[in-house]
Amino acid sequence: MSFEKIKAAFTDSVNCVVSDISRYTVTPERDFTRSRKMGADKLISFLVSCGSSSTRIELLDFFGLQADSPSASAFNQQRAKLRPEALEAVFHCFNSAVLDGADPRFRFLAADGSTFTFFSRPSFSSPEYFVSEGHSTKGFYSMHLNAFYDLQKHTYSDALIQPVHQKDEFRAFCDMVDRHDTRPGTRDVFIGDRGYCSYNNMAHVVEKGQYFLFRTKDIHSKGLVGNFDFPDTDSFDITVNVTLVRSHKKSIPVKEGFYRRYVDANASFDYVAYGSLDTYDLSFRIVRFPISDDSYECIVTNLPREEFPPVRIKLLYFSRWAIEGSFRKLKYTIGLSNFHAYKPEYIKQEIWAKLIAYNITETLISLTVIRHGQTKHEYKVNFSMAAHICRVSLRLHTGENPIDVMSLLQKELIPVRNDRRYPRLQTAHFRKPRYFIYRAA
Repeated sequence: MSFEKIKAAFTDSVNCVVSDISRYTVTPERDFTRSRKMGADKLISFLVSCGSSSTRIELLDFFGLQADSPSASAFNQQRAKLRPEALEAVFHCFNSAVLDGADPRFRFLAADGSTFTFFSRPSFSSPEYFVSEGHSTKGFYSMHLNAFYDLQKHTYSDALIQPVHQKDEFRAFCDMVDRHDTRPGTRDVFIGDRGYCSYNNMAHVVEKGQYFLFRTKDIHSKGLVGNFDFPDTDSFDITVNVTLVRSHKKSIPVKEGFYRRYVDANASFDYVAYGSLDTYDLSFRIVRFPISDDSYECIVTNLPREEFPPVRIKLLYFSRWAIEGSFRKLKYTIGLSNFHAYKPEYIKQEIWAKLIAYNITETLISLTVIRHGQTKHEYKVNFSMAAHICRVSLRLHTGENPIDVMSLLQKELIPVRNDRRYPRLQTAHFRKPRYFIYRAA
């Protein structure tokens, strides 16, 4: 698949949404009914190709430095008509368009979330987004992005945005699993850190007919695997069967060889109502292996033992770290730490737009043919340069003067150094958002 086909897939996705734009507008009977310099198609394309400079500079670049390019005010008037769901629809349409015909038997999807901060005012944002006044005189606002990340294609397959005070990664995970589109002949494996390990999440994956792999607290803690019978060895791979109940009545039958586990009222479980006499059976493996001389990791999974022995389970969980790196690229390379608005609905537009830009960039990188010579290192495409090239190639004036994107990407290479390790920052994860006036020219 060439760059032209990728760009055509993006254009077709935009046109598909624009053809039924009334579904995605604030006032369907009026919005985008008149001809404007920035119609719905150009508005969506601009949001996806937008960088970290000021809105006016980005508009000039997008329209090729034309004197009659729309003003920042005109852009804001147009984006006020568009609901964030329009960008979400383009995101899903593009993902469906670029799926390859030959799929692997298993698709590995990492689940995680990241918080994005932005400046706003009480007149623009509701209290559910407001966090604190401690970091600035006016305070700051925040929303949480929950995402599924394809570890083989290095792209986001789904996402869900929540206000910071409604953050619920358990609920978001279940909702995304329930609506996830599973390809014929492919089994999805959902990989999550210990923040995702719960009986409810396991049940939603099992009901979907798929697989899960969650890190959990160690066996000596009071976590989910704290009260099972384990072997005397430090490392093991065992299968346990549990019956989940939501009533304390001893008359509830439990099968032989099953552990009884009570799910209280404060814990979510969507398949048995609290106080009901119904039960729910789950079977899963508990895999424990060393990660250093004196520490162990504990994983719960329903993957088949024959195809996924402990060594492969360990590698799979280690691969989950790629989603952490993707969030860093999304914020600081794609530009999602530099918003161009105060209103939460506009912030959601930009989040979906940057997810699309990220997927386009990674898709083009995966298609770039790298010619390896007699060199010390293997090489890969520089993501920062690829993101800039892709952003420029989506602008309007590049249609008149096509860019040889693939040749450019083949030149922008950096060495692969997998042996490099850096300690995780111990500072607070909060990063103060940038004011509009502090933007590069």
